[in-house]
Amino acid sequence: MSIDEQERAEPAAGTGTLDTSDLDQYMGVPMEPGELKEPVAINDIRRWVQAMHYPNPLHYDERWAAESRFGSIVAPQSFTVACDTSHGCSPAQVGRIPSSHLIFGGDDWWFFGPRIAPGDSLVCHRMPYDYKVTETKFAGPTCFQRGDTLYINQRGERVALQRSTAIRYGVREAAEKKLFSEPKEPEWTDDQLAELEELKLEFIDQIQKLHHDKRTFATVEVGDRLAPNVLGPHSLASFTTEWRAYPMTTWGAMAKGPTTVRAEALGYTKEMAGFEGDRRMERVNPELTDGAYYGPSRGHLQPRWAQHVGMPRGYGYGASMGAWVLDYVAAWAGEWGFLTYSSAQYRNPAFTGDATFLSGEVIDKRVERRRRHLVRVRVELRNQDDAVMAKAEVEAELPAD
Repeated sequence: MSIDEQERAEPAAGTGTLDTSDLDQYMGVPMEPGELKEPVAINDIRRWVQAMHYPNPLHYDERWAAESRFGSIVAPQSFTVACDTSHGCSPAQVGRIPSSHLIFGGDDWWFFGPRIAPGDSLVCHRMPYDYKVTETKFAGPTCFQRGDTLYINQRGERVALQRSTAIRYGVREAAEKKLFSEPKEPEWTDDQLAELEELKLEFIDQIQKLHHDKRTFATVEVGDRLAPNVLGPHSLASFTTEWRAYPMTTWGAMAKGPTTVRAEALGYTKEMAGFEGDRRMERVNPELTDGAYYGPSRGHLQPRWAQHVGMPRGYGYGASMGAWVLDYVAAWAGEWGFLTYSSAQYRNPAFTGDATFLSGEVIDKRVERRRRHLVRVRVELRNQDDAVMAKAEVEAELPAD
């Protein structure tokens, strides 16, 4: 949910109990850039689409890609976030909020044109944008904080701008409210799992049938629905696969970043602070810097620590949820389409045992200056209980004919 939407949805009563007094000094002040040591490799791209459950051969099959408009494997636009050293989080979590934790609340993306291909190197320039405090059912007083990451390639071209929303909240308040209070995973019958596989095949069939052809602006109408898709059931194994698809999680992979500030200085509780992203500790004991084992990120993969921060069991990554949205629309748009903008708000995490159902509908089409043919797609992600996990609107430029 965006900051403005959240403020309208809930009254801002009692916000004085969350100490955000340290944040103001950081707003609008550029941070140290982030940069990975190695250029993008083909297997980085393959590993990414595998982790995001995105079976588009353009991004992993060299024979399919050779016949495409690109002539070789290129990264999906969702891969942009994997070129960062903090998946957009660093500029959205500056400043100390005592006894707090953080989950992702959403992302806005603006894409400027260059595609990412093997051999590219990106530098990520960051700046905190703004924040607001409001009352939520999840944790009472809650800080919605935003920050920008600008991705620039080795040719000096702007690839994308990401504006991330971090939700920072008091750990004790979230644990007491128990908004997510079902620790037991749902059980799936063989028949239900077979139905999920049928849905996945429907999504794959959309990709295969379009092949290398164009989805033109003229063939699209408002009200058209995208092929449905489903991800999951999610598990600790699938979430771990997601985490390992971010090159930043590899020991020694970062040239700069993610930040010079320890999580403890940001106000994380002692149990969750750790040394995640600490380059000095990495030279001594790199396991202590790995978010899968210690530090703020371990709640995703370790149920004990998930419950410590107000979650019932292991849960997925917000940045990955944003990738699911982008990949879903990109698969429909085809290789001749290009995503120009996306705005996604995350409402409920993906928990282990859950499945994520994706649906989309064309809600607008227009021709802008320079004869750009744009369509807007509304996307919803829901779980098996019909709870809304995310809502998004994605804009794609399609060929005129």
